[in-house]
This record gives sequence, structure tokens and C-alpha cells, in this order.
Amino acid sequence: MSSLTPQQEPDTRYEPDPSADGGEQAYRDYEPIHPRGRLGDLARKLWVPVAAVGLLIFKFKTAILAIFKLKIFATSATMLVSIAAYAWIWGWRFAVGFVFLLLIHELGHVLELRRQGVPASAPLFIPFLGAVVGMKQMPHNVWKEAQVALAGPVVGSLAAFGLWAAGEALDSELLIALAFTGFFINLFNLIPVSPLDGGRAVAALHPALWAVGLVLLLGLTLVRPNFILILVLVVGGIEVWRRWSTRNDPGVAQYYAIEPWQRAVVAVTYVGLAVVLAFAMSATHIERTF
Repeated sequence: MSSLTPQQEPDTRYEPDPSADGGEQAYRDYEPIHPRGRLGDLARKLWVPVAAVGLLIFKFKTAILAIFKLKIFATSATMLVSIAAYAWIWGWRFAVGFVFLLLIHELGHVLELRRQGVPASAPLFIPFLGAVVGMKQMPHNVWKEAQVALAGPVVGSLAAFGLWAAGEALDSELLIALAFTGFFINLFNLIPVSPLDGGRAVAALHPALWAVGLVLLLGLTLVRPNFILILVLVVGGIEVWRRWSTRNDPGVAQYYAIEPWQRAVVAVTYVGLAVVLAFAMSATHIERTF
């Protein structure tokens, strides 16, 4: 740590000059050091790059503003904020892996939406709440909606399996713990309550399953109460009520009309994925935190 000291009086001592003539001692006056001059030079040296950067920003302000508006910048910025938030609790290594799992999960939704031709936003991360993808419009029917909903857990589960394999190969408990977390994230999202993925998927099966999801979520909230579960329960309850009360409207009824084989595919995928994730969680559970 640097410290500041009062300015000293100029040193005006005299020293004898051995080269002086006449047997008398002549004296030479020494000029005092001027610290202000050095500080001024340093300030000028520092000001030059600052001024140059300011000039570049002024010249290219339009391009810089365009960069900040890019979707990739918004995604990257929110990712960094989330990593910093999670690192405060779990450490940076686990935080990076956790945000990576969220990203892969959301990219599954984005890829399926774009495959269907539905405009979708890039993933945006919200610390301690996960990540979201915005849809410009709803899919054509619940069959398409279920495909979008299940794409996230399917792709996210594949990423978790990849981490599990890497953890076993490298004997890394960190990677195995991340795999367990990935399996949990995707299984939690399969709870049949909208706006979770499970709620959107079971819309293709039967609306009564939303009530089952609300009961499951309520029980989980009572056992392990926390802000996220309470928020999902409240938002989920409102969304379920909205969809249930409008399910028989003429325009909405057509949205729920799909072929029996499509319902069968959704049912097999949904139940099968939930069972696989439950077993994967059991296999990767370790008694250690990071």
C-alpha cells in the first residue's frame, strides 16, 4: 500500500568545490528535485492512450452500439453474470459446468423451434432462476409444442451423460457431480406443470396431468421450501388455470387436436426419459459437495 507524505522543503545545502581557485572554498548550489514535474509527465503519458480510446469510441460508436445489441452479446453477458453468481456459492469450476448444462438444455429448445420455423430468441440467463428462451409465436399444435418442450431435456441429458462418461474416464468427482446436477435439472423440468417443460409436454396427453404436477410441486415445496419452488408453484398454478379454462374454446380446441400415435410418442418419450434420468441420478450420486 502506498502512502502520501508532506512535501519536504527544498534541499539548499552547499558543498565545497575542490576545483575553486584562490585558496578559498567556493560552494556550489544544488537545485532541488521537483516531484510535480515528474507527476505531470506521468499524467501526460497516461492521458494519451485514454484520449486515443475515447477518439476510437467516438469514431466507431455506431458499430460499438450494434455489437452490444447482438443476441450473442446478450447471451454471453448473462452467462458471465450467472457464472459469477454461482461461483460465489459453489466455486468457479462448478459454476462454469452448471451454466454449460443450462446452455445446452436451452439450445435444445432453440434448435427444435428453428427446425419448425418458429422464431426464437437466444438463451438468456437469470442467476438462481436458470435460463429462458423466448418464442415469437406458439407452435402449431400440442404435438409441435411437446417436441419443443422435450428437446431441451433430451439434449441436456445427453450433455450430462457426456460429463458422466468423462468423469468416469478421468476419475473426476467434479464431472460426476456435474452430471448428477444435469440429470436433476432435466428431471425437475419434466414435472408436468407449465411453464416447465413437463407441463408443455403433457399438454399433448391430457390436461388432468397438470393437476398431478401441481400436487407434486406443492409436496416438494412443503418438504424443501425455497424461493424458486414457490415462484414456480405460483406461476405454474396461474398458467395451468389459464390453459385449463380455455381448453374448450373453439380456436384452442383445434390446438389440442392431434393424432393418437402422436400422443403415444410423447407419452413413451416423456415417461422413458423420466425413468432414465431417475436411474442416472441414483448412479451418479456422491456424498460430496463442491
